[in-house]
Amino acid sequence: MSWETVIGLEVHVQLDTSEKLFCPDATTFGVSPNTQTCPVCLGLPGALPVVNREAVDLAVTTALGLGCVVHESSVFARKSYFYPDLPKGYQITQFDEPLATNGCVLLTSGTGEHRVRIRRVHIEEDAGKSIHDRVEEGTFVDLNRAGVPLVEIVTEPDLESPSQARAFLQGLKRTLEYLEVSDCNMEEGSLRVDANLSVRGAGSDTLGVKTEVKNLNSFSAVERALELEAERQFGVLEGGGAVVQQTLLWDERSGMVRPMRTKEESHDYRYFPDPDLPPLRLSRERIERLKKALPELPEERAKRLLEQLDVGEDDVEVLTSSRSLADFFEGVAARVEDAKVAANWVRGPLLREVNREKGSFSDLGLTPAGLAELIGLVEDGVISGGMGRTVLGRMIASGGTAREIVESEGLSQVQSSVELGAWIEGVMQESLKEVERYRSGETRLLGYFIGKVMQKSEGRADPKALSTLIRDRLGS
Repeated sequence: MSWETVIGLEVHVQLDTSEKLFCPDATTFGVSPNTQTCPVCLGLPGALPVVNREAVDLAVTTALGLGCVVHESSVFARKSYFYPDLPKGYQITQFDEPLATNGCVLLTSGTGEHRVRIRRVHIEEDAGKSIHDRVEEGTFVDLNRAGVPLVEIVTEPDLESPSQARAFLQGLKRTLEYLEVSDCNMEEGSLRVDANLSVRGAGSDTLGVKTEVKNLNSFSAVERALELEAERQFGVLEGGGAVVQQTLLWDERSGMVRPMRTKEESHDYRYFPDPDLPPLRLSRERIERLKKALPELPEERAKRLLEQLDVGEDDVEVLTSSRSLADFFEGVAARVEDAKVAANWVRGPLLREVNREKGSFSDLGLTPAGLAELIGLVEDGVISGGMGRTVLGRMIASGGTAREIVESEGLSQVQSSVELGAWIEGVMQESLKEVERYRSGETRLLGYFIGKVMQKSEGRADPKALSTLIRDRLGS
């Protein structure tokens, strides 16, 4: 029998606020354990929560960006369970009356568009963190994260394969970054994924028994863990067994999925409205204001760039991968004559510098006007393309402008036949065998001679002028 997988995702996103969801404690990552806590997030008697307005606005922005219906009234509930990193014995979240429902994301791939429905977006607080590897047979608890604001994005089971789940998450991360609601840093826990998977006979409309995979700390881990779990379920069913509903853990070190516990149902958590928090009321005016403030989202921007500028689909896919990169590119394109040239510089030399520096795009300290000036010097023949890439590195290192660096270091392209001739003569004397081979018919060696002269001139020789002069010198 042939089988097919059915996948739904639960994505927890830390909202980019300086304070926690119900108290003014900081949300700074990486500080000393248990230094960002107070009676509210520790659940001490008499300490009452107060909702962070900024977190609510970011949650509404998230929901609107995913095409959801934002409800004017939603309810905070207590989700009861007992674990060392949950000091109150319950988590404040939303259950049967969430912030938003009924969204939709279109996933575009090589097979066309696939519609992924968003069941709900709700606000909740994070738990603390249990640290199991500091001491033998013991666990440390850090409650700095307790009370940090999250939104949980729950999809319908509309994803059909592990690779599709990974592609959806990559697109979701990009959208959230465009919305500027979260930094989505998975290494710091700002974006976490739980994945639900079931298996059914091909073409069936009946869902199978699902399992939930947790501890997924990268998109590649999501894909690999779901592949392994799908294979396991296929094997169970083909062997005549039954899949048991349970929660599984992904072990990054071993690359394996292992059982954690039997999967809970909602009644196990004894949800009930939080008596310390009234229903969250949002005015229609507030929702509309946030809707009007939404930025142009990645898909819309990609479509506009393809229509307005002479750039290809591959260019646009790279250039819209982040909002800051897309903003930078459009700033450069507006200042140069050819948008394709701007695209080549941004997705080529500029992104190579980002990778070389091993930082973020914004760390380079470069402006669109600065790169446009450099491109102008190359296009006008003042410096060569190779020298332009060298100058770009020096601009980033020193903070100087392209023209200042070119003039102060004497990097302008040399076109004088006298200077070029001296370099050519030096290369010929050093390459007598290659000269003989060229004159014997190996004319492809012209590129070798041009490269040698460019190296001798430290990139300052004009390649076009060189080609003519070298041919004349070799008698061809």
